[in-house]
Amino acid sequence: MESSIVSLRNEGDIAVITMDDGKANALSPAMLADLNSAFDEAEKQSKAVVLTGRPGRFSAGFDLKVMMSGPDNAQAMLMAGGELALRLYEFPLPIVMAVSGHAIAGGVLLAATGDVRIGVKGDFKLGLNEIQNGMPVPILLHEFARDRLTAKEFVPSVLHAKMYSSDEAVEAGWLDRAVEGEQLLETVMSEAVRLSKFTGKAYHLTKQSIRQATITHIRNTMAENLAQLTGSL
Repeated sequence: MESSIVSLRNEGDIAVITMDDGKANALSPAMLADLNSAFDEAEKQSKAVVLTGRPGRFSAGFDLKVMMSGPDNAQAMLMAGGELALRLYEFPLPIVMAVSGHAIAGGVLLAATGDVRIGVKGDFKLGLNEIQNGMPVPILLHEFARDRLTAKEFVPSVLHAKMYSSDEAVEAGWLDRAVEGEQLLETVMSEAVRLSKFTGKAYHLTKQSIRQATITHIRNTMAENLAQLTGSL
C-alpha cells in the first residue's frame, strides 16, 4: 500500500508504515484515511507494526487549516482522529512507535497509542500545546495523557502546555526510551520482532482488557465533548 503521504513496506513479518507529507505530517483527513488503509493491510498480513514519520517530524498534530475552516469540519476531523487513536490503542497486533522527531498535540496522541514508544534524541519537542494556542484539550487527548504520563506531569502537560525534549518525555511518560538517530530504525525493528512473537488472542485480549476503561470512557464522551469544544473555536 502506498499513497503520496503514507507508505507501507514489509520487512519479514513486520509492517513498516511511514508518514511523510514533505512538511509537518499534519493529521489531515487524507492522512487519517491513508493511515487507516495502511493498518487495514498490516492487520491482514503482518505480525507487528512499526509506525514512523519523516526525519525530524513524527507529526505536528491535527491540520490547523481544517480546524479553523469551521466547527463541522473540525469536529469531523477530530472524530476521525479519535477513532483512529482508539483503533490503534486496542489493535490486535503489537505496535512500535518510531517517534522520528517533533510530536505535537495530535502527533503525541498518535505516539501514545503504541505498545512501545521509542523516540529519537535531538532538538525535538513532544507534548500538548493546545492551551498555549488558545484551544481546549479534548477528552481524547487528556485521557490518553492520563493513561501514559506520570501523575506529577499530568497537569503540567495537559493544562500548562509543557513541552518536553526526548529525554524529558521518557521521564514524563510520553516515551518509553530515546535513542540516537542512527540507532532508531535498528532499535524499533528489534523491538517489533521481539513483540511479533506475542501475536495472538492472548496478547490482543490482554491489551483490550487493560485499556478498556479508557477506550470506553472516550467513546462515550467524545462526540459531545468535541461538539462543545469545536463550537468554541
